[in-house]
Amino acid sequence: GGRGRAGGRLPPRSPAGLVLQTVEMHTGGEPLRIVPRLEAAEEAAKRGLSLLSLRREVAATQDHVRRALMHEPRGHAGMYGAVVVRGGVAAAGAHLAAIFLHGAGYSTMCGHAVLALGRFALDYGLVETPTCPETAVRLRCPCGPVTAFVPWDGRRSGNPVRFHSVPAYVAATDVAIDVPGHGKVVVDVAYGGTFYAFLSAEQLGLDVCSSKTRDLVDAASAVTEAVKQQLKFHLPESEDLAFLYGTILTDGKDAFSEEPTTNICVFADEQVDRSPTGSGVTARIALQYHKGLIQLNQSRTFRSSTTGSLFTGKAVQATKFGDYNAVVVEVSGEAFYIGTATFTVEEEDPLKYGFCFK
Repeated sequence: GGRGRAGGRLPPRSPAGLVLQTVEMHTGGEPLRIVPRLEAAEEAAKRGLSLLSLRREVAATQDHVRRALMHEPRGHAGMYGAVVVRGGVAAAGAHLAAIFLHGAGYSTMCGHAVLALGRFALDYGLVETPTCPETAVRLRCPCGPVTAFVPWDGRRSGNPVRFHSVPAYVAATDVAIDVPGHGKVVVDVAYGGTFYAFLSAEQLGLDVCSSKTRDLVDAASAVTEAVKQQLKFHLPESEDLAFLYGTILTDGKDAFSEEPTTNICVFADEQVDRSPTGSGVTARIALQYHKGLIQLNQSRTFRSSTTGSLFTGKAVQATKFGDYNAVVVEVSGEAFYIGTATFTVEEEDPLKYGFCFK
């Protein structure tokens, strides 16, 4: 192919060299590099691997793909990605399954990616007969099934997109944690497809709106480490999901209000979410509901301290998750296309699979 493009040709590459085609999007400023097809993942899905098994296999055999696309020089310290898998047990009963990628590995849930993948599924023909004015897109995420609701005008998808989360619940409230360099702080831990610790930045002597991002990141990372060492996690379903993914520092405005509340999410290996964080909003709504600060179907708006972008969230249904009282949360935000890319890997390149430095 390649007709019609300037030059019209891929750069030369070694015969064994990888070629990766991607669709590039962002949701609230947080990037999503979508790999619409990864042959190794499709083969494994055909063999009947479940999504969690498939994710383990991709991590074991295709990690060079993640590194090449997430790390520099093709990616950057804040890059995020998704491998789309169609068919097989991995995507049984869904339009697509997603394996989420970031600089440090593979996450179990990603709300900003779900919002973007909802649009992608319609525009790239993954849903056979989209309906106007809105189409339900069923996704399988490592944490469970998620449904996105995507505007469709008969020609292209639109915004805002919303999704219904897996059951979200509160694992622990008001836990005193000793954070080296900061002393005692009190955190809440909630699950929105992955676990986060929540606390106001004020407890760390910081302001989520005006402090330097670097200071917020350092403090949040210190909290994550301290919580990991001082709290144990387990999930009714799977030990694959039972780990603390990150810490979300808030402005402390948890009581119901029409005004946005600002937060910053620091996840994985000190990665900073540019968006308000879909799984974080899910967990934060569960927390506010659990504490009696909001009712079912009361919307809150969440602002990212890094870009100012907004997501809304509300608890739409009370449910159970194992022994926990849980809620299904609806998160809404805007996702946009920013381009497509064809990445090549030359075998002789000593940095062919990327690098990262702090």
